[in-house]
Amino acid sequence: MRELRMSQAVEENLQMLLNGLQINEDVDTLCDFTLEEQNAVFEAQGIQPLSSSDFVPVLGKTVTYIVACVLINESNECLMIQEAKKSCAGKWYLPAGRMEQNETIVEAAIREVVEETGLDIEVTTLLGLECAGGSWYRFICTGRVLGGELKTPQKADSESLQAKWVGDLNELNLRANDILPLIDLGRNYHRCLKNRTVDRPLQWHGNILPAAKSHAKNYLRIVAVIKKRSNNRVNILLSEKNAYHFPSVEIHHARSIHATLRKFMIELFGAELPQHRPHGILSIEHLPKQATNGMVGAQSNGSTPKGDGICITLLCIFRPPLEEVSILKSKCIWHEVSKSLDDQVCDVLLTKNTTLALHVVR
Repeated sequence: MRELRMSQAVEENLQMLLNGLQINEDVDTLCDFTLEEQNAVFEAQGIQPLSSSDFVPVLGKTVTYIVACVLINESNECLMIQEAKKSCAGKWYLPAGRMEQNETIVEAAIREVVEETGLDIEVTTLLGLECAGGSWYRFICTGRVLGGELKTPQKADSESLQAKWVGDLNELNLRANDILPLIDLGRNYHRCLKNRTVDRPLQWHGNILPAAKSHAKNYLRIVAVIKKRSNNRVNILLSEKNAYHFPSVEIHHARSIHATLRKFMIELFGAELPQHRPHGILSIEHLPKQATNGMVGAQSNGSTPKGDGICITLLCIFRPPLEEVSILKSKCIWHEVSKSLDDQVCDVLLTKNTTLALHVVR
């Protein structure tokens, strides 16, 4: 009976994650590899830890969260703004900026767009996440225009000089080229959305908005997928620490997410790490300490806000079959999913666009 309840709870959570939703799993208490434990491993190897174990993400002080909005119109034009800041005055960029205290990701995106372009928008989905180190994050959003009036040079202010829809980005003097891949991502998404038919379903993820769940630290939750050779069925990795859950690690703020992931995988599987790769992000959880009551565009579970932390759920695929992979960590098991979920997981793995894009800036 206990195994049946475990299986049902795990599959319900997996189903929620495949739909980009939050799950009822307290990663703050179930974290399998905390920063303190990571530092202990370093010290045991004679390596001086890069930072203290009591790091806390505080927006604007120890972590930086940025929103960038890729808005595409029916003519495949992208909404761009001309910068007013002295350091880059006159150059062009996406509507973007730093999140402010007590803002949700969606609220910050809406605010930045109206301040810099004059347009009111609805954020429909995240498209991806960019990370530099473990303390700089840029959330890539898209959506639709609801109203407002496009900012002209006559309405220039400290936020921007003007805004306009642009088809050919070569005609602009860009502030930086780092936004070009983001614009390509947005245009590809909207092109597929526009061309979707009954016979040609959308080969992208659905609308995934940040889940309104608060965290004291920054975490990486891993949904590790592997195939069993004997029956070709999908298995997922579970931790048995306190309760069955998806393995999770505290993100090391002085290292990249890829470095944090690799260190965690070595902790689980040993130095002879089986070949695997991140497929993409299934969900992002965030809720600031004093979020606006409406929490626009987010899903709330009524939990008490804990801090400025986030939880990123990352889908990872193992290349070798299960029979060839040994788990070093004694409190981890492989769980074979039901046939219906097996089919859904395989559908997600078909193309890279079925999950949110992850770009780790080196």
